[in-house]
Amino acid sequence: MANSIWRILWHLIGYAQRLYWLDAALWFLMAALGALPGIFIRNFFDQLTGRSPANYSPWLWISLVLATGLARVVAIFAGRLTKTEHRFLISTLLRHNLLQALLQRPAATLTQTNAQGQTHSIGSVVNHFREDVLQLEDLVVGTNEIMAAGITAIAALGLLLTVNVSITLFLFLPLAIIIALVQWSERRLKRYRQASRQATQRVTALINELFTAVQAVKVTGSETYVLAELRSRGDRRQKLMVQDRVFTALLEAGFAQMTNFGTGLVLLLTAPKLSQGLTVGDFALFVYYLNLITHFFSFLGSFLASAKQSDVSCQRMGEILDAPPAPPDIHPLTLAAPLYLPSPLKAAPPLPPAQHCSQISPLKTLRIEGLTYYYPDQRRGIEDISFTLCQGSLTVITGPIGAGKTTLLQVFLGLLPCERGAWFWNGQAIANPQHWLIPPQVAYLPQIPQLFSSSLGENICLNWPSTAAELEWAIATASLDTDLKTFPEGLATPIGTRGLRLSGGQKQRVAIARMLLRQPQLLICDDLSSALDIETEQRLWRRLLSTKGHSQEAKSSQTYLIVSHRPQILAQADQILYLQAGRLEKIITQT
Repeated sequence: MANSIWRILWHLIGYAQRLYWLDAALWFLMAALGALPGIFIRNFFDQLTGRSPANYSPWLWISLVLATGLARVVAIFAGRLTKTEHRFLISTLLRHNLLQALLQRPAATLTQTNAQGQTHSIGSVVNHFREDVLQLEDLVVGTNEIMAAGITAIAALGLLLTVNVSITLFLFLPLAIIIALVQWSERRLKRYRQASRQATQRVTALINELFTAVQAVKVTGSETYVLAELRSRGDRRQKLMVQDRVFTALLEAGFAQMTNFGTGLVLLLTAPKLSQGLTVGDFALFVYYLNLITHFFSFLGSFLASAKQSDVSCQRMGEILDAPPAPPDIHPLTLAAPLYLPSPLKAAPPLPPAQHCSQISPLKTLRIEGLTYYYPDQRRGIEDISFTLCQGSLTVITGPIGAGKTTLLQVFLGLLPCERGAWFWNGQAIANPQHWLIPPQVAYLPQIPQLFSSSLGENICLNWPSTAAELEWAIATASLDTDLKTFPEGLATPIGTRGLRLSGGQKQRVAIARMLLRQPQLLICDDLSSALDIETEQRLWRRLLSTKGHSQEAKSSQTYLIVSHRPQILAQADQILYLQAGRLEKIITQT
């Protein structure tokens, strides 16, 4: 993550090079067409004052000015098309790589506290996809604009040097002052931008939490407190955002004043030269090109300031990324990736076929050895846990509250990164459990199931290929069939935002039906009793343990790993894992 902003910028420029250089050529054409009228205006005034060596009609120069203006309009229109497409490509690439890196992380670490003690909520992560990506996008697409303006300004300087060297050299005074201003303000730019983005992150994080905790706020009567906290965070964000924007505006105003100062100084030096051989056309040329050159100086100052702020955005996004799967000199955000986007001249290319899991051998044994994980900056977690799951067995994890039962399941599935440990599927080592222990091998039901704001059927299937009979079996086995009859639209019934229209038990059974529909070889459940009454839970377990799957093969091979305290479940277990303070105290085998 130690890449400088300039190296990151270079790698992003290298993406979609043909489009980038086409856009650069159009912007250079715009800049050149904007500079040509200066020459025509000089010749026009020299023609009027009789100082032109050529004898052309003044209307010729007026026609050329109008023609270049019309051509510039066409170039601007074409440049806007390429610029817009380039913007979408760069922002999409950044979001693609950011999302890919996040999805490759262990799922349970996404919102954990980082090394700086900051917690990344879902709302703050979304903030990275919006503000930070747009900041970096602006910098990338601005490089060809600053390059075109720079080349044109250098050409204009060269032409002015042929007119008068001493006056032209004064133009570098505002440039030196602008560069000094940028260097002086670097730390403040970064500090103000970092503070304003963190304040925005805290506001969006709180809003996201409020959307998911409305009921908890209402039943505890905490509306006044929550609104006060939101107002406090909003006021702090407002203060820091104003500080950031005002400081940036002051810098830009300083850049503009420096360029105006240079313009005035040059005009004062040029006026006395009119009686010393400097023509009116030369004076008009200076006046015209002064605006072009000083605009470049101001643009350069703003670009350098934007680079400092983009560096902050890259650091912020880098905080939530793991080590990149790339050479050390390439930032994970800049990895080239195919993007299936349409362009003005062609439709979007077809998406590649979905990759399906390779066929693996049916589960006979799953051996876990030395599983160890500690939460960051704590000694709390699990340590040196080993056990074996056999085909068709029921293994129950139990122990007091805080013993590490849920942590064990999350580390087992690769949702938390283990510090030590090994997995063996039928004796074969598993290198990446988070990519291996997924359907159709394994299905997991957490204590709090995650539902989507869609219909009941869509939440169960989630595009999983299944037949009507398999879906009916999963619903019945999950004890959801009786509830389904009461829903007005059956499986098409909308369940509200994240299942708001369902009870806690119904949410749990929808998630169970979703898990059963995958027909995994290993079912992992984290305490079904957390949202089910005793009668419903007993009926559910009777159906699960009696049918053992929809197909005949599944009926004899279904394996379970569950967390439970229920005596009736413990009595049916083939083995019981008893955890205490993160350690496996004993394994009880029952026949």
